[in-house]
Parts: sequence; C-alpha cells; structure tokens
Amino acid sequence: MSDRNTTRPTRDEVYDLLMNARQAEWVELSLEDGRALAGAIIFNEFKGTGRLINVDEEFSFDFSVDQVVDVKL
Repeated sequence: MSDRNTTRPTRDEVYDLLMNARQAEWVELSLEDGRALAGAIIFNEFKGTGRLINVDEEFSFDFSVDQVVDVKL
C-alpha cells in the first residue's frame, strides 16, 4: 500500500539524484519500463544521458534522464 501512495520524482528531482549518484560506488536505477538495474553510473549532466556499468554481471546500459523513474543509493 505504501508504494501506491508514493509519488514519482519529477524530472528535475531525478536529475539531482543522478548528479549525486555519480559519486556513489553502487546505485539502483528504476526505469520506466519496470526494470531495476544496479551498478555504478557515469552521468553527463549537459546531455542528460549516462551509462550504468555492472562489472559483476558484465553488462552496461545506456540511459537518458527521461527513462529513469528513481535512483537508490
């Protein structure tokens, strides 16, 4: 029930979360398509794009700010 009452962060809030997450060793990105991916991120604030890199599972994922619903540190 608590998930239904939470509001989705605005684009500006997601942008701020991504800016802060650049310094974290590990983050979890929740995407608009329902996926949740974890790893380290590189984020280009000028383009609004980034890459999540997970070396343990050997994958990377390119994303844009508009695809990200939430960022957990």
